[in-house]
Amino acid sequence: EYRHIPLGITAPREVVYERIDQRVDQMMELGLLEEAEALYPQRNLSALQTVGYQELFAYMDGREDLKSAVEQIKKNTRRFAKRQGTWFRKDTSIHWIPYNAETEVAIRYIDGKLENITDESN
Repeated sequence: EYRHIPLGITAPREVVYERIDQRVDQMMELGLLEEAEALYPQRNLSALQTVGYQELFAYMDGREDLKSAVEQIKKNTRRFAKRQGTWFRKDTSIHWIPYNAETEVAIRYIDGKLENITDESN
């Protein structure tokens, strides 16, 4: 039996969006386009119907230019992140910690929960 301590990290929307944009740019620099090109022959597989691949497949099909495809990846990732946030905020068991909080804030919370678990089992 495992017990879990759900933690979430909150950040202002503008911070999340900025980080998404940076991450997409980094993924492109690290070879996302080349990866998508290698997977293009299997583009109809369900596993490839995801944000990132779909926009690059549109570029490869000539329906988008590369700059627009990358902007679409960013936009669609932001939309996905927003839906995830809505989903997770419904879970009242999650303890939310600000993204810029010191690591010790999370550690203290976890330590407190672990103490409660230990007390419950005695």
